[in-house]
Amino acid sequence: MTAEFQASERHACELMEIARTTHRYSSCRDDSWLREQLLRLAREKPRFGYRRIHLLLGREGVVVNHKRVQRVYRELGLSVKRTKRKRLIRVVRPRPLLSAPNQEWAADFVSDVTAGGQRLRVLCVIDSFTRECLALEVDTSLPSRRVTRVLERVIQHRGVPVAIRCDNGPEITSRHFLAWGVERKIDIVHIQPGKPTQNAHIESFNGRLREECLNVSWFWNLFDARRKIACWRDEYNQQRPHSSLNYFTPEEFRRQFASPSTVTDTTEIGPASRQPCGRASLGLDPGPIPP
Repeated sequence: MTAEFQASERHACELMEIARTTHRYSSCRDDSWLREQLLRLAREKPRFGYRRIHLLLGREGVVVNHKRVQRVYRELGLSVKRTKRKRLIRVVRPRPLLSAPNQEWAADFVSDVTAGGQRLRVLCVIDSFTRECLALEVDTSLPSRRVTRVLERVIQHRGVPVAIRCDNGPEITSRHFLAWGVERKIDIVHIQPGKPTQNAHIESFNGRLREECLNVSWFWNLFDARRKIACWRDEYNQQRPHSSLNYFTPEEFRRQFASPSTVTDTTEIGPASRQPCGRASLGLDPGPIPP
């Protein structure tokens, strides 16, 4: 910068009565042609950002710096609208102290596949107090109306539960299922998203079903899967010892608990897991514990 230029700049600032620190260079570049190109491509590809538009300009033979494209893109107010994902919010509800059957049921879904590649879904329903499996419905699809029909069939034999604990799947959160719960006066308890431990009983049952039945069985078709899963359900309820029930079967525990001659004091129920611990919690002789 020469001395004459500095002197002329100082003289111009004094004439305009402005400080030299506020005097800035103004660009004289012409971006009108680039604006027209960006507006044209933005109308054709509204979901393309400036990076993809810059690539499209290069394919058309327009050589321009990507930083210049970004600057003009922002000056035009162009942007790709990003919608925030709606996250479901559930209020944490404390777990009740269960002391009798039908106080709370738990429901969930398990998936598997047949030998021919056909997808299977299994609706699992258990009683959280007795750990008894109330239903294992197997089909390729289980919409909400099918779920309510299965629950109605269980209610005919076991009675109406006080509450049903479940996750936030589309079958459980549908209007039909919620209206069915209101009509039946059943409290539908939805757990928080991403918190399967809030429905730990059904998750534990799903693990047993997966390890002892689904992983060790070969299903030729849907009917074969229904037959084998139904056999496993009978074995689980009638023959399989349950550790949380002091190694008694769920059906045996339910019969002993339902018998008024064997229940001495129900106020003593409540082990460390806030659930019954078999005959010992009911004042009954637990008998020999298998190794």
